[in-house]
Formats: sequence, structure tokens, C-alpha cells
Amino acid sequence: MADRISVRTGGTRTRDPRAAAGELFAALDQPGIRFAVFYCSPDHDLPALAQALYQHFGDVNLIGCTTAGEITPGGYVEGALTGFSIASPDLDVYTQLIGLEPFDSAEVTRNAEAMSRRVSARRGTPASPTDTFAFLLTDGLAMQEEFLVSSIHQALHGIELVGGSAADGTRFQATQLYYRGRFHERIALLTLVRGDFPFVAFRTQHFEKSDARMVVTRADPVRRIVYEINGLPAGPEFARQIGLPLTGLTPLVFATHPVVVRVGGQYYVRSIARANPDGSLTFFCAIDTGIVLTIARGIDLVQNLEDAFAKVRAKIGTPQLVLGCDCILRHLEIQREGLEEPVSRIFSDNNVIGFATYGEQFNAMHVNQTFTGIAIGAGA
Repeated sequence: MADRISVRTGGTRTRDPRAAAGELFAALDQPGIRFAVFYCSPDHDLPALAQALYQHFGDVNLIGCTTAGEITPGGYVEGALTGFSIASPDLDVYTQLIGLEPFDSAEVTRNAEAMSRRVSARRGTPASPTDTFAFLLTDGLAMQEEFLVSSIHQALHGIELVGGSAADGTRFQATQLYYRGRFHERIALLTLVRGDFPFVAFRTQHFEKSDARMVVTRADPVRRIVYEINGLPAGPEFARQIGLPLTGLTPLVFATHPVVVRVGGQYYVRSIARANPDGSLTFFCAIDTGIVLTIARGIDLVQNLEDAFAKVRAKIGTPQLVLGCDCILRHLEIQREGLEEPVSRIFSDNNVIGFATYGEQFNAMHVNQTFTGIAIGAGA
């Protein structure tokens, strides 16, 4: 089984688009590529890079997106171009472009169902959670992730989905996804991968719940704005809950005091993006009226990451490849706390290729301050 799948990874910090595309192609090129993914800094000349990548890769199923940091074979960097390719005669892979403006949830569900039928057709048996996974890249500024994953999840019938929202460094102006030779905005890319190799979908977050709870009493989930918490203006009430003045609500405070929501017996992180002049709070995820928010407290990020990958290795051995999606807020914390070296070592030891995102997806959930991944093993 180990010979039935071949993985190539690579990266370059070359800024010239033609040279960078050539170096990435040299690293990823192999016979019979069925799926290839790249991640690039938004500082690249994206139209020129797209043209150069298409010249090298041609009609290979290559997708990619812009980032807030790249996870390369050597770990975390910024300003790079990195990626992977997978080749196997037994691999069935299909990628679908999904338009996000306007967004049609029924159409997304129908298309995902059609993809599932297509990936099932060659073998004559339905795709299942044991042999198929879904990978999603989406525009990180279109604010459609909750609707998107909910619509897709209905069609997958237990097949696990992992993904990340394309990023734009720390600018939050425009995020880009590459498909068939050019970069696009306001789209998502859904890929179904079916093969005879072990894999595991997983997520980890370095927070645990506290006893401090709040109820959202007025919100606009479409715009991701919470106006009232516990019947009071959201910003001042959140500041009171964590023992700070309203003027103390900075991005650093929000990163270190996220809130979590309980869904299906598990807790998922919902991060606050900013405090607004009218006393409201803007979140990175949709928050609706009536939701109970629990303030979280941080635990050791490095140990939490070590523990997560230890569980992965216990299931499938050392991965050949991990498709990794890591929140920008985690990346900023890693930089702030000087944790680049240990985190990069963990990623390198476990063959992670990925990026820092504007949000992460795991099955039917859109989350923040979380690492989500698909780990692919070498064989039985």
C-alpha cells in the first residue's frame, strides 16, 4: 500500500514569479499527479504568478490561495510559495468551483452530491468516510463560511471535511484563490479525495472553557456583529467580564480571551475581531441571538500541538503529508511569544504543508483560533 501513493512537497522564497513557479514545479513534479495544492504570500505578483504556474503545471488539478503565513517543509515562514502534489493510480479526485456571490445553498448541496456520485462511479461503490475526505478552500472575506459548510455537510453523509479561509496577511482587503490558471475572489474550491490509504481528520485548540458565561441578547449573524450581551452593550459587558476597561479591548486581548460555544458536547472557538465605536463587537464567525458564550482560558500551545500530533501518529503512524489550516490569530501568538522554532519543528516532523487562515472549517463548523488538518498515512 505504501507504494500506491506518492507525495512531493516543496517551497521557495524566490519573489520573481517565473522563477518561483519554476522552483515549485521542480519540487512537486512527478508522474501521474492527481492533486496539487499551493499557498502563497499575497505580496506576490499574483497575475504573473498564475500565468507562470499554468505554464508549468498545465491542466494538472492545481489549486491554491493567498495566506497570512505559509507552512513549508521547513515550518512557518512568511513571503513564501509552498505546496504539495499527490500521485496514485488508485486516487480519485474531483474539484468544484463554488461561487459565493450570490450564494445559493441548495445549488451548493446539489453540486456536492453530484461530486460524491462522481467520485463513487469508477469503483461502483459509494464513497464513504473510511476512504474519502473533503478539502475546502474559501474566500476569507466573503463571510459565507457558515452557510457554505452547512450546505456541503448535508451532501457528504459523514465524509469528513477540513478547510481554511484564504487570507491577505494582516491587511484584510482581498483574498485570492487559484483555479485553472488564474486567481479569483468570492469563490470557494471544494475537493473530494478518495483513495486506498489511511488518513485522519483532526482539529486542536489551545484553550479550555472557564466558568464565565454570557448570553448573546442581540446580534446580526450575517454581518457577524453582536450588539448586546446579557442585555447590555456587548463591548462594555465583555470588558467587565474579563476585568478590563472598555479601552483595554485590543486585538491582543481578544486573541488571548476568545469565547467558545458548545455544539454536540464539544467546544468550538469563536474569536472577536474588534470592538466598534457603538459598543458592539465584530466576530470572525457568525454569532446569533440566544447563543451562550463561555470565556476561554489559554493552555500551552506547543504542548497542545505535540499532543494532537501524537494522537495522529498513534492512529496512522508518521504522516506522509498533513494538509494544515492554522488560524492567523494562532500564527500571531506564535510570533509574539517567540514560538516559531518549536512549532516549526512539530510541523516539519509531521510533514505539514499549509497556511495561516482567516478561519478554519471542520465538518459542519466554521471556527477560529484552531488548527484543522487531514493527515495522510503511508500505508497499513
